[in-house]
Amino acid sequence: MHHPISSPDGQNAAQDTPRKERLVVVGNGMAGMRTVEELLAKAPGRYDITVFGAEPLPNYNRIMLSPVLAGEKTFDQIVLNSRAWYEENAITLLTGEPVESIDRAAKTVTSASGRVVAYDRLLLATGSMPFIIPVPGSTLPGVIGFRDLADVDAMLAAAAKGGRAVVIGGGLLGLEAANGLRVKGMDVTVVHLMPTLMERQLDPAAGQLLQQELERRGIAVLTGADTAEIVGGEQAEAVRLKDGRLLPADIVVMAVGIRPNMALGKAAGLECGRGVKVDDAMRTSDPAIFAVGECVEHRGLTYGLVAPLFEMAKVLADALADGEGSAYTGSVTSTKLKVTGVDVFSAGDFSGGADTEEIVFRDPARGVYKRLVLKDNRLLGAVLYGDTKDGGWYFSLLKDGADVSAERDTMIFGQGFGGADAGNPKAAVAALPDSAEICGCNGVCKGTIVKAITDKGLTSLDEVRAHTKASASCGSCTGTVEALLAVTAGDAFTAAPAVKPMCKCTHHSHDAVRAAIVAQNLRTMGEVFAALDWTTADGCASCRPALNYYLLCAWPGEYADDYQSRFINERAHANIQKDGTYSVVPRMWGGLTSATELRAIADVVDKFAIPTVKVTGGQRIDLFGVKKEDLPAVWADLNAAGMVSGHAYAKGLRTVKTCVGSEWCRFGTQDSTGLGVKLEQMTWGTWTPHKVKLAVSGCPRNCAEATIKDLGVVCVDSGYELHVGGNGGLHVRACDLLVKVATEEEVLEYTGAFMQLYREEARYLERTAPWVERVGLDHIKRALVDDAEGRAALHARFLFSQRFSQDDPWAERAAKGVDRHEFSLLAKVG
Repeated sequence: MHHPISSPDGQNAAQDTPRKERLVVVGNGMAGMRTVEELLAKAPGRYDITVFGAEPLPNYNRIMLSPVLAGEKTFDQIVLNSRAWYEENAITLLTGEPVESIDRAAKTVTSASGRVVAYDRLLLATGSMPFIIPVPGSTLPGVIGFRDLADVDAMLAAAAKGGRAVVIGGGLLGLEAANGLRVKGMDVTVVHLMPTLMERQLDPAAGQLLQQELERRGIAVLTGADTAEIVGGEQAEAVRLKDGRLLPADIVVMAVGIRPNMALGKAAGLECGRGVKVDDAMRTSDPAIFAVGECVEHRGLTYGLVAPLFEMAKVLADALADGEGSAYTGSVTSTKLKVTGVDVFSAGDFSGGADTEEIVFRDPARGVYKRLVLKDNRLLGAVLYGDTKDGGWYFSLLKDGADVSAERDTMIFGQGFGGADAGNPKAAVAALPDSAEICGCNGVCKGTIVKAITDKGLTSLDEVRAHTKASASCGSCTGTVEALLAVTAGDAFTAAPAVKPMCKCTHHSHDAVRAAIVAQNLRTMGEVFAALDWTTADGCASCRPALNYYLLCAWPGEYADDYQSRFINERAHANIQKDGTYSVVPRMWGGLTSATELRAIADVVDKFAIPTVKVTGGQRIDLFGVKKEDLPAVWADLNAAGMVSGHAYAKGLRTVKTCVGSEWCRFGTQDSTGLGVKLEQMTWGTWTPHKVKLAVSGCPRNCAEATIKDLGVVCVDSGYELHVGGNGGLHVRACDLLVKVATEEEVLEYTGAFMQLYREEARYLERTAPWVERVGLDHIKRALVDDAEGRAALHARFLFSQRFSQDDPWAERAAKGVDRHEFSLLAKVG
């Protein structure tokens, strides 16, 4: 969208309506968008706002990239402002379009695509760039920073191949990257120049405790290690240290620090130092241009943590709204390490000195260490390891410069120690000042939460999250927020129920809804909404896919599958990739293929210029980079060779992995490949609560990895062992032995019965591993092993449901044109 400055004669069609001032924001990150949020609250409708973002993404919580790397969060879970939010607030969002120049005289910005947009006020929120050590080899492919989602995607792609990672930098980002890569299965070595880890945030004692914990987790740590070069030809292959040590590496992560991204401001002639220089109102040397966040230098300092950015944003929003008296005077910062299971907190100046005092608590057996640095009975700094629950209290004392004479004898033990309310979280949170920061991820203080609870009558955690974002990110402050709710809302506070509702549209749990569908003979989604008092007319993106599955499972052959209630992968019957193309995986029964199938795949690859062909871990071939509009034609050609959908996108059966078994292997005891084909032919096409993977190994050597599958068969001389409830992935779970049987027919019956029991009892998006752990193996044995009649009934119900689900969706869409609109290009207008 182009924003004209005005018509030549200063007139326009709406003479009586003054033109809004144009605010252009360069940078779609946390600082810029927090400023916009604050501005919308203070002066709604004041500006015509355009936002440029260099990344092709909406605004997301950059400090939560570490949990995304570790697999604890998805990208959708860390989005702060969806594209719909920009539309609702009449903000023009231009993503994937970095700004390349500013014309201060004309008051315009020009983007990389040549787009020119005029401004009355300009906000630079360009953030920072990772610092790459300028050693030989630092520009090789495989050397990356850790700053945005593209970096996370690069690390995840490397981790998927396994191998070794070297992380250069033992600070906050480096250790979070190291943990994430280790969790994803890589061998990780951290190289750190200084003698102890996180030396800017931790004292040597806490740094040593942290190193020991990381080493216990399998991360190698080399301190006092100086990088000499990155070794490699076309790709990074190793890191050489100055002492001569060579560390092999398939990926090298540079996490040694960040630098303000001030290039745009500097090129425009703005006064710059370490960053774009700003005054206490966040105004640059050009009165029409403001700057905020990691790109700025304020009073000689730059900041790389989120809390100062949010404090800047609040002041800047006041300035843009022409508020009075608001000034940014600098920040006192605190740090928390986002590595699951490692509790680390630090704040202020903990370097100590001749004129300071220290209070230290050590409990090596519990892994707890606390150190407080005081001067003139005021807290200067705090380091907490292993027990960080009082971090917020210490931080408040530090920021306020409070006299701690009265509590200094016991303050190392935490807030309220020794009093009647010692250890009472409600009393502790009630004692915090309104300025105390409760949620560090989103910069929310106690006063903001209390005001929202009081003014809006909030009574639940979800309501507080919706209105303030407190505890909506990493969740570590959830207990504090709930305690604050209990104190503020009193008897009206609604604690989180013991049984979690399936979504915000209902107070019913997944189990209760499933039971009601059968007991009350509810046959459509509308009937469910009416009978169970849904609070929304049409449900939401969380409950609709679940209800669609529950109804499909309860009423096979009767319930009409709801297209709109499926995720994009299931609607498109292919896996969407990060660039918007799709991957196609034809089914290969038990991992078997033929010359005919391989020729057909090769022809499809050539015909549609498919860029990547990969053999999967499930013994199939994956075709990456297929355009959505080409999917039906690709499927048609594969169908012509006798191949059907591999359902690699589905909450259903994915693969049946096999070894060659007795037909070829000298160790094989049974025909594992043949049995695997039979199992796949029986189970393909089924819809289940989550993805399901099977495997058959021909002997106890277990080459098909059957004992980490949802159901695995291990062939032995006397028959077949059936194992259930396993999975690979982030948290590997080995199967539990269910039963040993003598014949293939029994294997098939037990498999069908197990699948149906899982289909009927598990909650939507619950894999077999957590389901088995929740209901217990004994429950499953009672239903399948001890009850032959019940097992046969379950197997029969499974086979009955399969009569309505074993239609190839590819053939329906390629030959019959089903859901044609999903694959059609939008018509161009104009």
